Amino acid sequence: MSLGDEHEASGGYGGTGQTRTRLPESGGDVYGGARRPGRSSSRSLITVVGVVVLLIAAIAFANRGDDDSPSSGAGGANKPETSTTAASGTKPVQSKAAGIPAGFAHDQQGAQSAATNYAVALGSTGMFTKDSRHRIVDSLYTTAAAAKLQTAMDGAYSTDFLSKLGLDANGNPPQGSTFVSRVIPVGSTAQQYSDSTAKVAVWYMGLIGMSGANSTDPVTSTWKTWTFDLQWSAGDWKIVTDSQKDGPAPVPSDDQAASSDEISKAIQEYGGFTYAR
Repeated sequence: MSLGDEHEASGGYGGTGQTRTRLPESGGDVYGGARRPGRSSSRSLITVVGVVVLLIAAIAFANRGDDDSPSSGAGGANKPETSTTAASGTKPVQSKAAGIPAGFAHDQQGAQSAATNYAVALGSTGMFTKDSRHRIVDSLYTTAAAAKLQTAMDGAYSTDFLSKLGLDANGNPPQGSTFVSRVIPVGSTAQQYSDSTAKVAVWYMGLIGMSGANSTDPVTSTWKTWTFDLQWSAGDWKIVTDSQKDGPAPVPSDDQAASSDEISKAIQEYGGFTYAR
């Protein structure tokens, strides 16, 4: 599952009575320094949302039946505190699998760190190309879950779906444009934990869209909560099932939208984080 599900007809923030600014009608930069640009484009975002719903449904269907692992633990006894996601001083993992951090600690913090890193990987542009998507899924999910997900995801990331995001059949953006898909974790919480299973929710802000002079689908932000059912398997935490829901979203500010050149430059200069606590 990836940030392809971030396109929402409401503009990603929810709520009503929101002032919208019409984008310049001239053929220039759709970012254009406008104040909080409108989310509409020549591609119907409603259509994209419909396709994304199918993506989520396909993944949920593929995951069905994989959640029979025992899930017990402290539950409500582990309510987050102010310092819950603060740096712990514990040395972060050093190893990687398919370029993704691996070898997390066999404890509650390790489960939270794993889930948060996995959200970053699953929300990356790597999910939009077949080979890298297969590597990511094989690395993060249990063997049984990955086997079911691969076919479902290949069908969900169809040529038609990719085209609605401005990508070609191989998941590549047009020449001169930069496709953006990132997950930026804000915090995490262990909803359940035991020695063999964990349920971790990750609250994050996502970026999704196409940055380019001719883009009609500029990069926008959204807020989601991604919940992972994890299992301790082969010496590491692996995903059994996962799901997402909207929010909680803060009140949007009135920051001036950057130009497409500024967004592209920032994406190239500021690499995504590897999360660690």
